[in-house]
Amino acid sequence: MNTRPSIAPLLLLFSLAACGEQGEAGSVPGAAAGAESEQDVRVFVGARILDGTGGPLVEDGVVIVRGGVISEVGASDVVTVPADGDVVDLEGRFLLPGFINTHGHVDSGGDRSDIGEQLDIYAHYGITTVLSLGDQADAPREERWSPTLDRTRLFVSGPSLSPASPADAGDEVARVAAMGADWVKMHVNAGGGRDTYPDVIAAARERALPVAIHIEELEDARGVLEAGVTLLGHSVRDQPVDEDLIERMLERDVCLVPTLTRELSTFVYADRPDFFDDPFFLERSAPEDLEDFLTPQRQAQAEGESARYWREALPLAMENMVRLHEAGVGIAMGTDTGPSGRFQGYFEHLEMEMMVEGGMSPEAVLVSATGEAARCIGLEGVLGTIEPGVWADFVVLDADPRDDILNTRTIHSVWIAGNQVR
Repeated sequence: MNTRPSIAPLLLLFSLAACGEQGEAGSVPGAAAGAESEQDVRVFVGARILDGTGGPLVEDGVVIVRGGVISEVGASDVVTVPADGDVVDLEGRFLLPGFINTHGHVDSGGDRSDIGEQLDIYAHYGITTVLSLGDQADAPREERWSPTLDRTRLFVSGPSLSPASPADAGDEVARVAAMGADWVKMHVNAGGGRDTYPDVIAAARERALPVAIHIEELEDARGVLEAGVTLLGHSVRDQPVDEDLIERMLERDVCLVPTLTRELSTFVYADRPDFFDDPFFLERSAPEDLEDFLTPQRQAQAEGESARYWREALPLAMENMVRLHEAGVGIAMGTDTGPSGRFQGYFEHLEMEMMVEGGMSPEAVLVSATGEAARCIGLEGVLGTIEPGVWADFVVLDADPRDDILNTRTIHSVWIAGNQVR
């Protein structure tokens, strides 16, 4: 029996209610928003469309956008271009859904304090939606269902919960619910949370809030699944995943967010990383002073006991990701970017590269970062695919990312709600 509640209506309900958006223009996710702006029509022609589902490429494709929402998609010989549309000729380039980061951090910490700037950086790199797990719940989300949106869509959990006792779990969940959080987040590992997560999950379910839990070990993953978790943050790193875990994840339709770059960030600054000289990184992700990451103190930290643990755990985390994927478990791209040294925008592309290095195909990774990511966080049919009724969040590439995942970096333009942001 599937004990996990369907999160699509739950997330939709709370994301609207939290921001007080109900009844406003553009407030309803999906096609209803487009009806508010029938005269605002943009037509993308000459596109080679990858729809985010893993379906076949559509050659010479046309996408019609009304009021920020896709109204029609298809080949040019079956879709009629409206006479009043603003036509954008993509000249044979690849159009695919904007990338979704199912585990990021957008807050006042990290290497940049301005939240708007962080959202702009994500958007520059084609990351059109971010689920921020473990941060302040008052980050700006007021316009995320607006046809005029011109920056990355943001969903938040509020702070990671750590109730002192099971009896305190209800109050902790009530606290983040009152903040307007879309999700509940907590850590479960040797440092804590093992005695309180069943009560946190139960309290969140009473409020129809989905729950993401940071796990590191197989037994913790098994336990939170039994308790009804919605999303597993991070790979299992202590031992190979087994058939029991696979069956539980499939039965409950719970996805895994690998966050391979999170491990990388703990040890990569022992030496100067090669990506410090990558022009794509330097476009927007790089802070002004990279030398701050190459100090003797930082290098010592990257060579310390904790960093060695994560370095040694990374290959197993990658193997477990691939085994779960091959068994049919949903894998949602996520990075844990935002804290210092985990660079927003660039690390999402680096994550996709590492997922391919781990053994997933480029096409599977693209689906993981688009349609599957949307499904895993309850936004299927709203974001993540190129289909009628879905918000028009696109990345346009000069080269085919199925041939080489590094081609996700050949960004020609980025569009959110049909508005060009790059």
